[in-house]
Amino acid sequence: MPLSFLVVDDFLDNPDAFRAQALNLDYPEQEGPYPGRNSVQRLDLPGLSQYASQLVGEPLKPVEPLDSHGKCRVALKTDPRRGQVHVDPSQWSGILYLSKNGDGVSGTDFFRHKATGLERSPITDAEAVSMGYSSRDAVLNQTIEKDGNKRAAWEKTMEIPMRYNRLLLLRPWFFHTSGPGFGRSVDDGRLIYLMFFTLAQ
Repeated sequence: MPLSFLVVDDFLDNPDAFRAQALNLDYPEQEGPYPGRNSVQRLDLPGLSQYASQLVGEPLKPVEPLDSHGKCRVALKTDPRRGQVHVDPSQWSGILYLSKNGDGVSGTDFFRHKATGLERSPITDAEAVSMGYSSRDAVLNQTIEKDGNKRAAWEKTMEIPMRYNRLLLLRPWFFHTSGPGFGRSVDDGRLIYLMFFTLAQ
């Protein structure tokens, strides 16, 4: 029985100290498939890969290159657009919610693509062929590339709400995106810590 999502509340023993570190990072303006800004610096959580491995029952390590792994992201009410429906290039993605005033709102949303009926991309080309497509890329072209920014093309199937110090681990091939930004600054905005894992061979 495959594990697709895992939620751990009260993840950090001292979330206030970790949040204080996140508030002091630099968040320059940038363009990406998401609203908001990533921190320039990374924050280290000792033992994170080992703990995540225990939770999901697979040996994990950070993706290479690291990209957004270990960085924080803040999204504000004034950010000009909604997040694009997407998948991640990892085996597991992780989100640690760090907004104290965000409980119950602006979590992570999951979708079904109306035209195809798919709730996730195939994991391999062989699976794509079994689904009637020529390749995994062909599915992504027909869903994410074509309609990722067209919210009317998607039906929301589920939301995992934000809660302070909640860790969400998810299989990144499910079509998903972040909830809307809020607040006016990093102090009261939508603040998260990002994780992206691949299998440790």
